[in-house]
Amino acid sequence: MLKNLFRKKSVSKILADAQKGYGDHEPSLHKTLGVRDLTAFGIAAIIGAGIFSTIGKASADGGPAVIFLFMFTAIACSFAAFAYAEFASMVPVSGSAYTYSYVAFGELVAWIIGWSLIMEYAIGNITVAISWSDYFTGLLSSIKIPAIGINGIHVPDWASMDYLTAYNGHQHAEALINAGKSMANLDEPTRIAANAWNTAPQIGSFHFVADIPALAIIIFITWLVYRGMKESRNASNAMVIVKLAVILLVLAVGVFYVDTENWNPFAPNGVSGVLKGVSAVFFAYIGFDAISTTAEECKDPQRDLPKGMMWAIIICTILYIAIALVLTGIVKYSTLAVGDPLAYVFDQIDLKLMSGIIAVSAVFAMASVLLVFQMGQPRIWMSMSRDGLLPKSFSKIHPKYKTPSFSTIVVGFVVAVPSLFMNLTTVTDLCSIGTLFAFVLVCAGVLVLQNRPDVQRGKFKIPYVNAKFVAPLLFLGGLVIAFTQFKTETMGFITNEAKALNPVSFVTSLDTRELQIVKTEISTSPVVLQGKQIDAEAYLSNLTPEQYDNFLSKSAIDYHKKYESGWHLFKHKIPMWIFFIICVIITYLSIAKNLSLIPVLGLTSCLYMMCELELSNWIGFGIWLVVGLIVYFTYGYKHSKLARDESGSLVH
Repeated sequence: MLKNLFRKKSVSKILADAQKGYGDHEPSLHKTLGVRDLTAFGIAAIIGAGIFSTIGKASADGGPAVIFLFMFTAIACSFAAFAYAEFASMVPVSGSAYTYSYVAFGELVAWIIGWSLIMEYAIGNITVAISWSDYFTGLLSSIKIPAIGINGIHVPDWASMDYLTAYNGHQHAEALINAGKSMANLDEPTRIAANAWNTAPQIGSFHFVADIPALAIIIFITWLVYRGMKESRNASNAMVIVKLAVILLVLAVGVFYVDTENWNPFAPNGVSGVLKGVSAVFFAYIGFDAISTTAEECKDPQRDLPKGMMWAIIICTILYIAIALVLTGIVKYSTLAVGDPLAYVFDQIDLKLMSGIIAVSAVFAMASVLLVFQMGQPRIWMSMSRDGLLPKSFSKIHPKYKTPSFSTIVVGFVVAVPSLFMNLTTVTDLCSIGTLFAFVLVCAGVLVLQNRPDVQRGKFKIPYVNAKFVAPLLFLGGLVIAFTQFKTETMGFITNEAKALNPVSFVTSLDTRELQIVKTEISTSPVVLQGKQIDAEAYLSNLTPEQYDNFLSKSAIDYHKKYESGWHLFKHKIPMWIFFIICVIITYLSIAKNLSLIPVLGLTSCLYMMCELELSNWIGFGIWLVVGLIVYFTYGYKHSKLARDESGSLVH
């Protein structure tokens, strides 16, 4: 049985199947895409939530130096893109990383990667649908036509927010109000979430909170993708032209308002501040690999896919860096932690028309990302179905539209239903970890196949540089920097030194009795905030780090309520220990096996970003993979087409 789990598909077999069609799965897909179309799809997927939303938070954390994080992420994605391009040239069929893993590692790993890709495309689209809803409702509320009495079209908060955000916001607001904060002094996202919960229609004790605009856009995009690749391509190209035009307009106008004083200091929070935005910035690049799912619809995939991926990453990186410099040049970096940074910046310099144009373009930008992701997931399922790992209906091609019709409809349901109630942060992080896992395996797949003489090569091959001379130097250099430039942080990491909870986490974790103790301690402190009612969170947040540490050390509250230590602290470091151990293994293999440098760098840089994500995301991803393995062993293992080809009958 163990041997059957890692049975591999040969490149020649895949190409032969693609050449003659897929038996039960005729007719084939339309070949309509060239380099320009693929580059446009890549730009459509990449330029969306990143440039219109997450770039603000990343800039607030890292200052103008966030451009270096964009460069680092682009380089990491480029390494992964080289690996994707080599596989796409070698195996020019739909399936992306799933098909590539089938060739390199065998069936079980292929299933795992195919299952994890659902996190990138389907769960990633839930994220984008929620973001699109936020921009769309914001745009509606800004519409003012005095002549006919329209002063903004306001969608109720409970009809434009997911259930979990509203519930969590309500709970968080209650905790802060108990700590002395008034509703008016709550941060805006918490206040809106609490209002959504409190004003929602109720059925018994159930609050009806659902993101209706997110549902509507998913239904529309699913219909568009169902209709055909040509229609999807035309819509994508049109939306890309609109948002590129707006971004160039932003740069052309914004550059005249840049004050270079705002770039000083360039890295206000140091390297740690820049790296704090890893997850947000990486999410800005997710999507370039979706191009590889369209391989069967390319006119010349072996030539065009590598070019399309590289051009998309290069163009988007230049735009990201330019936008980051303009944003941090117009206003102070610390003010950019908002959901719509581009519109916000032009609001600050009183260019209301530009803010309106940006809001409209953001709606188009998000829609184009939805389109590409919604197009990618059905083609992954189609490939898995062709291999017998999913039921035949998933590879059914519509006789008229030539699209994987059943898979497209199922993806519509998979994205639409959770978008009504799932939390944005949760799905963003799950999307990132699933995508990075795919990138790591694709880079590893290139390394596994690099010296296999039986593998048929495509037109594109990653330039070979021997990693045995570079990887050890990089590893040792990283250790030297860690123990010299960041000695305090490194030793704290190794010794698992206790860490103080931030003021918000500390205050919201206290019960009524403990809160009263803290308020009493605050009232006797040398510096007390003005006002009769003590706002514990505001007081503690306004203290310097030294004052805050001093307050905690003297407070009568239980130690474990003030500090994170022991296992509770160590468990969050597990992903980074995994990264360190794998780096040791990769360095050894680079020396012993003469590994190729570019995929080695792709594997380690993507793994690093994966390990920057919280342990809770790893646990969630692990649970998702366990569910996938149950599906595989109850259906896929028994119905694998490769098993039939090898034995002439089903494997039992």
